[in-house]
Amino acid sequence: MTLTRSVIDWTTDFDYLDSAWTENPYPIWDDLRSRCPIAHTGRFMGAFLPTRYDDIRAIAQDTEHFSSRRVILREGRPTIPPAPPLTSDPPEHQAERNLLKAAFTSEAVKRLEPRTRAICRELLSRLSGERTCDGAADYAQEIPTRVIAYMLGVSEDNGSLFRRWVQDFLELGIGDEVVLRRTWTETHAFFAAEIRKRSGTARDDLISRLLQARLDGRPLSEERLCGTLMLLLFAGIDTTWSAIGASLWHLATHPDDRRRLATEPELIPTAVEEFLRAYAPVTMAREVVKETEIRGCRFREGEMVLLAFPAANRDPEKFPNADCVVIDRTPNPHVAFGIGGHRCLGAGLATMEMTVALEEWLKMFPEFTLARAARIPWSKGPVRGPRQLPLLLAGAA
Repeated sequence: MTLTRSVIDWTTDFDYLDSAWTENPYPIWDDLRSRCPIAHTGRFMGAFLPTRYDDIRAIAQDTEHFSSRRVILREGRPTIPPAPPLTSDPPEHQAERNLLKAAFTSEAVKRLEPRTRAICRELLSRLSGERTCDGAADYAQEIPTRVIAYMLGVSEDNGSLFRRWVQDFLELGIGDEVVLRRTWTETHAFFAAEIRKRSGTARDDLISRLLQARLDGRPLSEERLCGTLMLLLFAGIDTTWSAIGASLWHLATHPDDRRRLATEPELIPTAVEEFLRAYAPVTMAREVVKETEIRGCRFREGEMVLLAFPAANRDPEKFPNADCVVIDRTPNPHVAFGIGGHRCLGAGLATMEMTVALEEWLKMFPEFTLARAARIPWSKGPVRGPRQLPLLLAGAA
């Protein structure tokens, strides 16, 4: 595994894997906006870090100069195959994205809500009568894991396996190519076996529908199909559980907001949008494929750009009181789900899962706090969220 030195100057040597970023990135972004809104580092073979909303939006929408073929910032180029449509560019991107659109329409998401609510209630029933729990492991991490499994048509009992893959791929694998390759090999084998199970058998699940899909008149190759399924698994799990966990963390540490949502549950959808803005979990990357300039900063071909959507959401030029969580904030043009053609297809699904998760939790536990002296470990890498969330529960229904 690559060992890195601590950051001394964030303007010339930033590192999003540094513990200061993982534990509390907000002061870093504030400082950079005031001193150097587009930072640079020699790490990761050279990378830029814009911190202002307008710059991040401009880069995310500029597919001429910035490619999505490398979406995770790491040392060296990964040796694993791509995961379309996340890693594809126009004109191929739209056709690949269209293969998945039907699974994430508002109607499709609405059909998943009863199952999502049943999962939340089942998880909460296990906590009935308890006075402590891990809000991340016992609740937040379980919900999207099981919902995505249900969509794909695979066993919901694979949760612990999926969570290990997520951590290995999106955290440990950032600096360890062996872990990255092993995780890809295991997930490929898992989905290849699921594909074989469906040979000659029609099922009503997303894997089966993708097996019937055609791209340029041809069925998807096993490698492309497995890459897409791996993307759905990882993107659908870690991002959403991180957002649910961060929301619970906020409510555990802000009693006024918690009590208001418990007594005004109709406000939860608006609060969810604010939690997404304030604690946006996902940071993506782009590769510079054609030299260009923004704010006098020259972006050189072959280097990378870290698109910190969470930093854009904290830009005070775009959001009044940007560092304050305002649970009834409107309007709220956050970019937690990205911008432009690569805006997350699963945005509606993630928002529904967050809303249902908080509605059901607050019915059961309108009062809860962090456990005394609890230290919350946050994940590092492209997705940030609480990995553990020790809670003291009270007021059980």
